[in-house]
Amino acid sequence: MLLKNALLVTAVCLALTHNASAQPLAEVERRIVAVPDWGGTAADATLARKHTITHITLHHQGEPFKPGTDPVKYLRNLQSWSRTTKHWLDIPYHYVIDLDGRIYEGRNIAYAGDTNTEYDPLGHALIEVVGNFEDVEPNQKQLDAVVDLMAMLAAKYNVPLERIASHRDYSKQTVCPGANLYRYVQQGYFREKVAERLARKK
Repeated sequence: MLLKNALLVTAVCLALTHNASAQPLAEVERRIVAVPDWGGTAADATLARKHTITHITLHHQGEPFKPGTDPVKYLRNLQSWSRTTKHWLDIPYHYVIDLDGRIYEGRNIAYAGDTNTEYDPLGHALIEVVGNFEDVEPNQKQLDAVVDLMAMLAAKYNVPLERIASHRDYSKQTVCPGANLYRYVQQGYFREKVAERLARKK
C-alpha cells in the first residue's frame, strides 16, 4: 500500500510540475505535496515555537542525492531521524525540493525550524534543495522551483527581496547551501527572478 501511495504521489506531482514555471503563484502553493500525501505525520503542536515569517532562507541537503533516489523515502527517513536522533519537533525545513523540482511540505510553516548552527531560524521560511552543492550543480528544475516557492512565500508573507538569503548568510559555521547553489544567492539571481515573478501580479 505504501508503495502504491508513493507511486500515486509521484505520478500526480509529475503532472503538476509540467511547465510549472508558467504557473501563477496561487498554483505554486496548490502543487506542494502535503505531509500526509508523502506519508509523514503531523508534529506535536504543543512542542512547537510558533512564529511569523519575515525571511526566506535557502539550505541544501549537504549529502549526495543520486538520480533515481526516492524522495518520499528520503522524507520519511528525514522525519524519523529529525525526531528520534536530533529530538527536534520535525523535519527542520518547511519545504524540500527534489531533483525534478517537486516541492514537498516539511515542517508546518507556522512553526520555527531547527538548525545545527548558531543562528536562530525564528521567522525564517526554510527551503532545502536536495543534493550537496559543494560537489554538484543545481539543475534548472530545482532553480525554477526555488524561484516559484520563494515568490509565493514573498507574496504571501510580504517578505521584502532583501530578506531572501541563505543559511551561510546567517552563520559562520556552515558552507550551506554549498558553493554551487550559493553562487545564485550571492549574484542576486533569486532576488531578480522573484522580483520578475512578483511583477507579473501573481
